Amino acid sequence: MYKYILIIAMLFGMHHSYGQANGAISNKKHKIIFQLVSQDTSDHSTLIRQLTNLKKLAPKSQIEVVCHGPGINLLRKDKTSLVDKIERLIQNGVDFVACEFTMTQKNIKREQLIDHVRTVPGGILEIVEKEEKDWSYIKAGK
Repeated sequence: MYKYILIIAMLFGMHHSYGQANGAISNKKHKIIFQLVSQDTSDHSTLIRQLTNLKKLAPKSQIEVVCHGPGINLLRKDKTSLVDKIERLIQNGVDFVACEFTMTQKNIKREQLIDHVRTVPGGILEIVEKEEKDWSYIKAGK
């Protein structure tokens, strides 16, 4: 009898672990900052898909995406086909940030950015400050 209870307990434990590895939701509040410098639209689409999946798996997480250099095109209304998806992510708590240095260099006006995108004086400094506050850093794209 004891042997059967042990086998059932082991199977339950394996099933529980299997569920966690296959899409279970994390209650942990991660702090993750993504850096995007790629102008490649396939990198942009991949990032949006990853962010959507991440919000499903860890909905309590704080997520920020810093776009600078050529990556700022992701946030330009006239340069991206992902406006609707980005706006949904913003409504879901993802913070998209544009670098003001890049905006000045490329002569980009605030009105050219997707609504509710935040700007910061320098994208790299924003990333450094988040890392100093124990945020996890992820480079998006190539």
